[in-house]
Amino acid sequence: MKYRNLKFFFLIMALILPSRLHAHGVTSKVDTGGIVVSAMYDTGEAMDYARVTISAPGANLKFQSGRTDRNGRFCFFPDVSGDWKVVVDDEMGHRLEVNVPVDEAMVLRANHENGNAGRGFLTRCEKAVMGVSIIFGMSGILFWWKGRKTKK
Repeated sequence: MKYRNLKFFFLIMALILPSRLHAHGVTSKVDTGGIVVSAMYDTGEAMDYARVTISAPGANLKFQSGRTDRNGRFCFFPDVSGDWKVVVDDEMGHRLEVNVPVDEAMVLRANHENGNAGRGFLTRCEKAVMGVSIIFGMSGILFWWKGRKTKK
């Protein structure tokens, strides 16, 4: 009789506290040594919450995917050496593609220039001047063509 009451007590406790009885332990570890990719527009504004896809060298499947943080940063831990492909896409037409060379020690190669990894070759001012020049050039050709037709 004494054990029957004890079984009844454990049955009631199992029904009342299921999370406590069926839980498993978890641990955490803070690690260093990852590679951080920072993505930003040419204005200096961070590409916040942009979609990121990382491909390992020689692999057919994606190694990792996710989103940048609010500062445009994304971190990954490579497991093989070679040139890793990182693609950052803000889903509004802007896309950044960076090759990240990783050596045998799983760190970024020292001769890689991090700051210029994904930048275009023209500054914003140069792009504006080029756009205006194209407009003037096309207008000149159009006016020349119209003037040529009216002389005959």
